[in-house]
Amino acid sequence: MKHHLILKVITKFMVGVIVLFGLYVQFHGDYSPGGGFQAGVIIAAAFILYGIVMGLENVQKVMPIWFAQKAAALGVLVYALTGVFSIIFGFEFLNYHAISPEHPKHGQHYGIILVELGVGITVTFVMIAIYYSFAGRTPRLDDKEW
Repeated sequence: MKHHLILKVITKFMVGVIVLFGLYVQFHGDYSPGGGFQAGVIIAAAFILYGIVMGLENVQKVMPIWFAQKAAALGVLVYALTGVFSIIFGFEFLNYHAISPEHPKHGQHYGIILVELGVGITVTFVMIAIYYSFAGRTPRLDDKEW
């Protein structure tokens, strides 16, 4: 891939734009279509694009495998702790009124943001880990055998 200079330059530019759009979808998901899952897939697509164009070793320098695994677990933890927080304060699991009992609308808003953040983090890093699993395996057939 040494001769694909234009592709590499465009990819480096687009990765930042794609991540920025993913963050927009993440934090405006409660006002418009989108949210954690969609944002997670968009952000993961940026890293997957980088890996396809620059190579698996280069994307793993930017996003190590161990970090992707830990961050996926962190996303699940954010989601679960939002629900456990509700239970601790005597509400049902994921009842957002527990976050702000005096202002239920604020609690609803903050709760949705936390849950969607947990989903977004989880989906992003699970997708990256799946890409690493598939891209890192050794092929059974050589390219000449195709």
